[in-house]
This record gives sequence, C-alpha cells and structure tokens, in this order.
Amino acid sequence: MAPRGGHAAAEGVSSGSEDDDEEAGFSRSYFLAKEKEPSSSKKRARDTGKLSDLNLVDEQALRASLAEIPAKHEKEVEALTRSYKDQYRNWLFELRCGFSLLMYGFGSKKLLLEDFASTTLTDSSVIVVNGYLPSINLKQVIATIAEVFWEQTKLKRKRQSGTRSQLPQPFASQSIDDIISFLNNQTSDNGEENVCLLIHNIDGPALRDAESQQCLAQVSCCPQVRVVASLDHINAPLLWDKKMVHTQFKWSWYHVPTFAPYKVEGVFYPLILASGGHAQTTKTALVVLQSLTPNAQSVFRVLAEYQLANPKEEGMPVSSLYTKCRERFLVSSQVTLNSHLTEFKDHDLVKIRKHSDGQDCLHIPLVCDALEKLLQELA
Repeated sequence: MAPRGGHAAAEGVSSGSEDDDEEAGFSRSYFLAKEKEPSSSKKRARDTGKLSDLNLVDEQALRASLAEIPAKHEKEVEALTRSYKDQYRNWLFELRCGFSLLMYGFGSKKLLLEDFASTTLTDSSVIVVNGYLPSINLKQVIATIAEVFWEQTKLKRKRQSGTRSQLPQPFASQSIDDIISFLNNQTSDNGEENVCLLIHNIDGPALRDAESQQCLAQVSCCPQVRVVASLDHINAPLLWDKKMVHTQFKWSWYHVPTFAPYKVEGVFYPLILASGGHAQTTKTALVVLQSLTPNAQSVFRVLAEYQLANPKEEGMPVSSLYTKCRERFLVSSQVTLNSHLTEFKDHDLVKIRKHSDGQDCLHIPLVCDALEKLLQELA
C-alpha cells in the first residue's frame, strides 16, 4: 500500500510542476508581447490618423485605370446574353397579357433592356426613365406618356372626321391625378397602341420614396401602359406592399445577371479612396445633359457661354437668357424656358442667385475650367 501511495504522491508533484511551467510560459509570452507594443506616443499618433489625411488619387485617373482592366469570361457572358435574347418573345407575351417585367441580378441591365425595347417593342412607343439619376421630375415623365396618347388620339380623330381634336393641353399644367385619370380612359381597338415605360433602376435614389413608387404603380395600372424595369438594391422589394406587387405592378420577376460593369449608373457614386473634385462634377453634369433634349442642351450652352464671358458677374438674368434664346429660336415662350430651367434646377445644374438690384440670376456651379471642358465634351 505504501509504494502505491508514494507513487500517487509523486504523480501529484509532477502534475503540479507541469502547471507551474505552463503558467510561467504564459507570463513570459505576456511580457514579451508588451515589449513589442509601440510606445504610447506612437500609439496616439496612429489612433489620431484620419481618412482625410490620406493622399487620395484623382478619381478621373482611377476610373481611367479601371477602364483599362481587361474583361474576363467574355465568351461565357456573351452566351449568357444570347440566352436572354431567346426569351424576348416570352417577355413580350407577358407584357401583352398585362404583366410588368422586373429584371434583377448582378450587373448593369441597361444595354439588355434597351436592346429588348429596340428589337421587340417595335409596335409600342417607348419612354425611357433613367432612375439612377440623382433627381427625376416624375410629373414630366407622366405628362410625356399622356402627350403620346394625346397625339395618337388626335391623329385617329383627324382621320375619322377630318377635324382636329380639342383635348386639354398642355398636360404639364395639370395635376398628376388628372393626368393619370386621362391615361385610365385611354383604350385601343386593336390593343397595339401601347406605351412602354422603360425604367432603369426603379430603386434609384430619386425614386425610393413611397410617393414616387405609388405614382408609378398607378401609372402601371393604366390599360394602355406597360412597364419594364430593373433593380439592383438588395432591399428594393421593401418599397412595395402586397397590393402594389400583385394588383398594381403585377410584376413578373426575371433573374438576369449580366455581370456587365455599371459604367453609366456608377458615375453618380464617387469611388472610395478617390478625390472627386471638379472632374467628377463635370462628368456627372455631362451625363445629365446628354439625357436632355437638344434644345435644353442649347439653352444650357447659352447660359454657360454668358458665364464664361462674364466671370465676375453674379449670374445671368432670366430675362436676358430668354431674350438670347428667342433670338436663336430655342424657345417660343417663357413657359418653355421655365420648363428647361426646372429641369436644370432639379439636377443641380443651375443655381438661382439674387442680383444686387433684386432680380433673379442664373449661375452654373462650376469653375471656368470645368465649364469649358463640359462645353467641349457636350459639342
């Protein structure tokens, strides 16, 4: 019995010695780690560093470098695009059945939807809405749809009776509810006089509010209006309730990942670790101007040329701009000019300043160099 007890005691002593060695090892590791830590002054200097202190690359140079990255998997992407084009007839059939098409998936779907519209929706009038723009005049979009139907009705009645139709115009002066009521009363004998509303990024920053989505849902319910849209935000379905999805929009969902870069859509989102400066502002303004009518671009050019010729003035008076535009036959009335100015102000292309004599002056918020470059690229 004694030896057995002695052996047990020896095991206890050995076990205790191992625990002490392990604890001593932890202690040494702790103090070694503390010795390797930076001093308090260096640590404070490191902690007080800010992102603004970094020497960021110019965004235009960064985007140019990104554009030089060679595309990958071109054959696979091309085969994927062909598979989508094979579905065009099915998409058209669903539109004619009264459904709206909603495209989602990784990659820009802008070229895909525009190709579908140009090759398949040839019997319909197509109105494109670029939802990725920072601001959108939704009333003007709805008024444009109404004007298309108004022209169709006017031509139809002229063929039937030989007289011009007397319909309320212009739609821009009517309320949105009145315009939608007009659209709801539009019918077609052959069912082919439709207008397709093609919305790139229906989840864009200017369309994410409940009022805009409800307005689009009401338009989609109009008998002669069809909607084709794309979305990219993962939480975009939260914009709609059950009634809007199944009763108003009547979405038919299609997963169409294209893996195409968001070249146009991404212009309005500055790159991380890049300094934007005037180059980014000029590029954004160029994209907006290119989406406007040629007359609107010409009006903007008149204002820009005046600002470049008179850099020390507070801006161009509205009356002077109207006179210049009338001389160049760009506008026919003050109402037309005001519609262009509203478009400019909605997209932050123009600011209004008060002149010393109290009258309103128009000013483009760009430095002279950036404005000259913008006019060159717009030409």
